[in-house]
Amino acid sequence: MVKRIKLRTLFIGGCITLFFLVLIARVFWIQVMEGSEWQEKAATLWAHTSTIKAERGTISDRNGSVLASDVPAYTVVVNPAVIAEKGIGDEVVKGLHELLGKPEDELRKLVEAKDENGKYLKNREVRNEGWKIDQELADKVKEFYVALGKEHKIQETGIGLVREQKRYYPKGSLAAHILGYTDRDGKAIMGLEKSLDEQLKGADGKLLYQSDGQGVKLPDSKDTYKPVVNGSNFKLTIDSTIQQYIQAAMEKAYAQYKPKSMSVIAADPNTMEILGMANMPTFDPNKYMDTGADAAGFYNHAIKSTYEPGSTFKIVTLAAAVEEKLFDPVATFLSGSIRIKGYSKALHDINRAGWGQISFLEGVKRSSNVLFVKLYEMLGQDRLLQYIDDFGFNGKTGIDLPGEASGVVNPNLGRPIEIATLAYGHGKVLVTPLQQLVAVSAIANGGKLMTPYVVKEVTDPNTGDTKVTQPSVVRQVIDEASAKKTGEYLEQVVADQVKGTGRNAHIEGYRVAGKTGTAIKVEGKDYVKSKVLVSFIGYAPVNDPKIAVIVIIDEPNVEVGGGKAAAPVFKEIVSQSLQYMGVPKLATETSDKDSKKTVESEAPVLRTTPDLMGKTMKEARETLLDQGFDFEVVGAEASVETQYPEAGTKLTQGQRIYLLSKQGDKPTIPNLKGESLRDALEILTLLKVEIAVEGEGYVSEQIEGTKNGKTLVTLKLKPLNDKSEEDPATSTADEGTESESGP
Repeated sequence: MVKRIKLRTLFIGGCITLFFLVLIARVFWIQVMEGSEWQEKAATLWAHTSTIKAERGTISDRNGSVLASDVPAYTVVVNPAVIAEKGIGDEVVKGLHELLGKPEDELRKLVEAKDENGKYLKNREVRNEGWKIDQELADKVKEFYVALGKEHKIQETGIGLVREQKRYYPKGSLAAHILGYTDRDGKAIMGLEKSLDEQLKGADGKLLYQSDGQGVKLPDSKDTYKPVVNGSNFKLTIDSTIQQYIQAAMEKAYAQYKPKSMSVIAADPNTMEILGMANMPTFDPNKYMDTGADAAGFYNHAIKSTYEPGSTFKIVTLAAAVEEKLFDPVATFLSGSIRIKGYSKALHDINRAGWGQISFLEGVKRSSNVLFVKLYEMLGQDRLLQYIDDFGFNGKTGIDLPGEASGVVNPNLGRPIEIATLAYGHGKVLVTPLQQLVAVSAIANGGKLMTPYVVKEVTDPNTGDTKVTQPSVVRQVIDEASAKKTGEYLEQVVADQVKGTGRNAHIEGYRVAGKTGTAIKVEGKDYVKSKVLVSFIGYAPVNDPKIAVIVIIDEPNVEVGGGKAAAPVFKEIVSQSLQYMGVPKLATETSDKDSKKTVESEAPVLRTTPDLMGKTMKEARETLLDQGFDFEVVGAEASVETQYPEAGTKLTQGQRIYLLSKQGDKPTIPNLKGESLRDALEILTLLKVEIAVEGEGYVSEQIEGTKNGKTLVTLKLKPLNDKSEEDPATSTADEGTESESGP
């Protein structure tokens, strides 16, 4: 018995000893042989990572007004398990439906959501209606679930809000095509938001630390910290006020003409800072999803669309001819039509009958195609193409916006007709609105082609360093004197209220230079007269340019030219902008009732006729062009014999100065269409001719004849508001653009 007990004791003791030996061996194996592996696994259990979100940079206008920034947002979540336990599902569905607008059947699926085992889920986000909502709506949701809890005397209702961030555009659609947008996931989609995304979003920071099973940080925790890098802040060249002027003027024209699209760009021609850029249709980046499938609202036509420019392109030909000393404003040519060697069909002015023998300057005013073909013939193919290239029409402008299109000028050099039509913006030429604006700005700023830009400053909030964009000159296209002369000729297009196609862009008190355009669009190989793209481009003031603007209206719903439709949009934008910028008017005097003092503008007097008597015609013309007067030379002699109105006369809007040289036996009769009867009689009296008058109002037609051996001029008058086709001041056919017989 004792022996049996001893054996059992030895057996049990041996087993225990063996167990401890195995245990010790296992511990040795784990701690020594596999120690490093288990140490790593333990470290992963102790280690925790805390992400520190970087702040996305802001985008503001040139004055610091915020255009895009991150703001707090809230996502509505529901807890199906709690809602089912409390039995308040119907009330939750109804309340959230009323607040968020989400369909009740979709809400019920969220509120009653279960897993694959039939158990209610814990948390479900209410997308998209309750996803990243603003503070105001979040407060209403909170009021709802607090009231629900009080009503049922419960602490937990199963409804909550998760705080997040979202991108917000406080000015809505203002400059939307420049800014672009980010979606609700924070992904940059278009515009500057996308092209500058890496700089805007920065880099998240991280904190790695060790904790116990309850998540409490260990005393000897080995922390690793990666600092957050917040996104850079961008200040743009855009001026929100000018941008508002642009979009307000566009909205009116868009409603009136219902075009396919519209684009407007405004810039400082001296630096090529973009002051405003807009397209219609447009979108609100805060509500980008509301635009639906209509992609047209997101397209930035101002830099991406190419089109045949029409008469606005004549600015290049004019500048080239002036630079090459080939443009003589008083030289004459026969308007109406012109033939190109080797081409059977004639090229025509918009007025196919022409205006007779007219001066080069009048040809510019009337936008005569024939004149610009003649200028091409004087320049020659190589020089014209070189100037077109120098003005930047065979490439991109280099603007710091994504997606810019390149211009294309690709005529067949073996077909002179294709070069001839290039001279007036027709045929083998496609440009972007921005290219056109850069070119006209080169004329405004003294001949310098410059790179346009929209980013004015970039500030790193982590270091405080600011990088400022400097204006960049690409090349000197024409010299300063030629640019000044070209601008003076373009000013006549606007200043001449009778012959000038751009007369509707005239702004009282400011000198405006500009050019209209009406381009018939091509479908296949044919020009479709019912589909046109009308435009106006110009700058002001001519004597000290502050703003250059282009207006494009694509396919207006009525037959209308650039002078009728686009020029008034230009006028509204520029007149408001110049006053906002504090640019003084050219008004001669203003009366201060309190002080009874006369306040004179710093700018030169525009509306008082200068004394030109005794000057040579060349000196007189240069004086009038330099000061922005509309004028006409009567006679072929070299000096001014008489002027009308006389020196010191206060001119009314659109009134012209006549320079009369010594007349021979048969006096030269100027074109008096559009003049008042009083002015016409004064001029004809100075010329000592017989006069006959028919009707009342303003001169609509003049007929020359003889009576008793003397020249007789019969004036036919019509009221100013009689908008017949014969009245040059009201005709809608105001551009000399494309020939009906295209190449």
